[in-house]
Amino acid sequence: MESSVSQKETHQQAPGWKRFFAHVGPGFLVSLAYLDLGNFETDLQAGANHRYELLWVILIGLIFALIIQSLSANLGVTTGKHLAKLCKAEYPTFIKYCLWLVAELAVIAADIPEVIGSAFALNILFHIPVWTGVLLTGLSTLILLGLQKYGMRKLELLISILVFLMAACYFGELVYVKPRATEVMKGLFIPRLQGDSATGDAISLLGALVMSHNLFLHSALVLSRKTPPSAKGINDACRYFLLESGLALFVALLINITVVSVSGTVCATTDLSAEDSDRCSDLTLNSASFLLKNVLGKSSSILYGISLLASGQSSRITGTYAGQYIMQGFLEIKIRIWLRDLITRCIAICPSLIVAIIGGTTGSGRLIIIASMILSFELPFALIPLLKFSSSSVKMGPHKNSIYIIVVSWVLGLGVIGINIYYLSTSFITWIIHSSFPKPVTVLIGVIVFPAMAFYVISLIYLMFRKDRTVTFDEKLEVSVEQGGHEVRD
Repeated sequence: MESSVSQKETHQQAPGWKRFFAHVGPGFLVSLAYLDLGNFETDLQAGANHRYELLWVILIGLIFALIIQSLSANLGVTTGKHLAKLCKAEYPTFIKYCLWLVAELAVIAADIPEVIGSAFALNILFHIPVWTGVLLTGLSTLILLGLQKYGMRKLELLISILVFLMAACYFGELVYVKPRATEVMKGLFIPRLQGDSATGDAISLLGALVMSHNLFLHSALVLSRKTPPSAKGINDACRYFLLESGLALFVALLINITVVSVSGTVCATTDLSAEDSDRCSDLTLNSASFLLKNVLGKSSSILYGISLLASGQSSRITGTYAGQYIMQGFLEIKIRIWLRDLITRCIAICPSLIVAIIGGTTGSGRLIIIASMILSFELPFALIPLLKFSSSSVKMGPHKNSIYIIVVSWVLGLGVIGINIYYLSTSFITWIIHSSFPKPVTVLIGVIVFPAMAFYVISLIYLMFRKDRTVTFDEKLEVSVEQGGHEVRD
């Protein structure tokens, strides 16, 4: 009891800036996922194909990310449980297992860009074939987990420095190429979708930015901080986590804007060599090092490859943690981290290896875009439970979302869902109309896909309108603390 009292008194007496730094960590770790190889790939292609026209997608995506990541943190702080555990407690068995399966597939889809990007890095640095690099990245999981024994914080810091070194190179290149500020501002604040591939590229950008496994991860990471279960303690923690997330995601926004602007500016110049012009027409992570040659010269490919490898491995940290919390939360079984991560990494390697062997570098680059689109379609199955739980009085008590946050978050969330459904339906109908397959095959595919699309929509409607039943907010505990108790939630 005395230790609890001292913890509470220390928490109350410490200056605000010390309490803020005590909460720093989860938001910056989660923000690494907004700087992963999937983001770089989609940023590069968006800039090369559309210059600055899709910057508004990044702005809206990261504003949306700030809102939902703060809601995820608030959910964990207030309930003392992370999103996966709350889903397990709330939904029937069948729904629970379906949500778990979708969450695991999201982790695997997020892992594909890291596998391929790391293989690209090995190809740049050591001229190893991409398919061989895909196999070698499977070993990186064991190496990464082995290095964690020597201090996870130090490892995260080292990898983050390398990732931000890559970002610094792009900032330097941005200063050199000097994109027109007016065009960049128009791209940020004037929504446009011009061109046949604009909608698909926009969805890929959004899918690469806002990933469902981040919602599970953030709600779990905040539980590592001790929060007094009083109104003031919870409100302070939520505010500090919001500030931290805002700072981390602002940095991520600047980096993503810089990558798109550099790609859009360099590929739009008229004095490109024939080789660089061909690269811009099909820009991938494997061919993007030439964008930095104005700043780094001949060493651009080496430093780019090192940073690419660091970015892929840093993203594996978030994927590893997210997968761990998802499995433990939904299934309540403990599995060795290295075994669970090795299984999911092997599953991610299979499609990456097949595409790398058959399609080479170009096919692998396209697979990253496809993985980002899959993530966008899977997002609602984590987003809807988060929005409902964080707005529910039985989950959050008096700390539930205000009416303004509810309206804004649901409008943005439904916008993402609506874009996904629209793109899915129109793309498939267009494919059906112009299909080159024999009619019986086309009809068979339609018979399979249309019910699947209907099931997708019905599943989302079920999640949206199902009433929350499980109570997780302990009002008696908060009242006892406000009246002089000394409990501190671990």
